Amino acid sequence: MAMNKTIKVAAALSAAGVLALTGCSGDSSSASGDVVNVVGYSVLQQANEGVINAFNDTDAGKDVEVKGSYGASGDQSRAVVAGQDADEVHLSLEPDVTRLVDEGLVAKDWKDNDTKGICTQSIVVMVVKTGNPLGIDSWDDLTKPGVGIVTPNPASSGSAKWNLLAAYGSVIAGGGSEADAAAYMKQFFANVVALPDSGRDATTAFTSGTGDVLLSYENEAILARQSGTDFDYVIPDSSLLIENPCALTTDASGSAQAFMDYQKSEDGQKLYAETGYRPLVDVGDVEVKGANDESDPFPDPATLLTIDKDFGGWDAANTKFFDENDGILTKIQAEAGQ
Repeated sequence: MAMNKTIKVAAALSAAGVLALTGCSGDSSSASGDVVNVVGYSVLQQANEGVINAFNDTDAGKDVEVKGSYGASGDQSRAVVAGQDADEVHLSLEPDVTRLVDEGLVAKDWKDNDTKGICTQSIVVMVVKTGNPLGIDSWDDLTKPGVGIVTPNPASSGSAKWNLLAAYGSVIAGGGSEADAAAYMKQFFANVVALPDSGRDATTAFTSGTGDVLLSYENEAILARQSGTDFDYVIPDSSLLIENPCALTTDASGSAQAFMDYQKSEDGQKLYAETGYRPLVDVGDVEVKGANDESDPFPDPATLLTIDKDFGGWDAANTKFFDENDGILTKIQAEAGQ
């Protein structure tokens, strides 16, 4: 998805609340009083609050109750397979939706739309302590002696896979070979001090004093700063475009499509942009409080990798790098004792 370069700016985050999942079924009719159950990845929760409230102010959203369950993306996907109610899944990465397609819970053509199945997007950034005391500004800095890295666990978290591919890909982008990238990742994992279950748990661990650098979604870093968290973040020269998929389940309620349409609309994307997501469409002037430069909140890194162009798409990348037995990064992580 192309980056939006017309955005100028910064806005206060609307008060975020915790949305509790209830046992409502996903087969309600399209009449008023519908319930839309959203199953999402952890970092999405606060951003969705404002989008849901705004949707409820529209004609299509009147009298529609949108309920959410949020957690590590892989865990959320497996929960839906196990029977958790879901009308919409909005997860961190495509393989977590593919699992639901394979189970017959999401239609095979879920990507056949204007956004190719994507609802939100971001990039991988490096979160550092206020003032960046270690001067971290590149991937090479992460493998220096004494630098403690916090990143989620790829066994449960989608954010983790984006982070690790960004790190691996930075070596290739710099002219290195796959052998060079594997050698770098061995040094990388040697410096990992925590592998929390989700992107949100990783942020909590870092802000509680663990490690020197946190790999994170740019929107998560911005949102945390909007909420008063005191840290800095760095956009490295090479990063990876994070594309978060959304899909309706096969028995979705009648109002679920209307909610997804709103998420992808200019109004919906503007609200997501206000909480740090890079919008999918031109949303004009937006205030993005917490960004490094509120007049230019979403600068392009020198090199922006994509999962399709640089890693052959998620089907190939997930097998090559994260297969539970033979994945390149799975093996390196295991060898490091992580």
